[in-house]
Amino acid sequence: MDPETKGERTRRSILDAAIARFAREGYRGTSVSDVARDVGVGGSAVYAYFPNKEALFVAAVDEDAARHIQDTFEGLPVGFTTGDARAAVLALVEALERHPLARRVLAGLEPEFTVRLIGIAALEQIRKDLGEYFAAEQAAGVVRADVDPRALARGLVTLVLSLLMSLVQTGLEPVDYLGDDIDALFRAALRAPARG
Repeated sequence: MDPETKGERTRRSILDAAIARFAREGYRGTSVSDVARDVGVGGSAVYAYFPNKEALFVAAVDEDAARHIQDTFEGLPVGFTTGDARAAVLALVEALERHPLARRVLAGLEPEFTVRLIGIAALEQIRKDLGEYFAAEQAAGVVRADVDPRALARGLVTLVLSLLMSLVQTGLEPVDYLGDDIDALFRAALRAPARG
């Protein structure tokens, strides 16, 4: 792995500060100069990496969402084809405590951005990865072969995102809300029918 350049370190520091500040103060309550001050750079330094506040916010949300996804699934099997979708959703909810900006957006506290959440790079990447995973599982006879694996991936990400938003916005206890019916739904949608 190549060592990180000074510019890459600065950009990462700006993103880290933006994630913390936007999570705490929100989009409207945060200025680019606040973030620059938190990093210890001049206000114009931020503009060398992000053209405006909105671009900084979008990049911060995407970075926090990517970290949230990585934290949740690092070292765990994907789980959806093994009938453990409930555990995966519970892990996503639990990991949100460590990702306050992602949580803020899912909670609907940034209504101008919530609809744009669906198209962020982190979710596009997980759709791509899941599509490839489902295609491989189809070839192995584990996932039903009569559905486009990319469509399965897109649908699954949309459903899980909707579940997360519902849980965060309603404050329901995930353990109480997510019953065995969630696993049954994902098994029925994904698993190849038993032979014989």
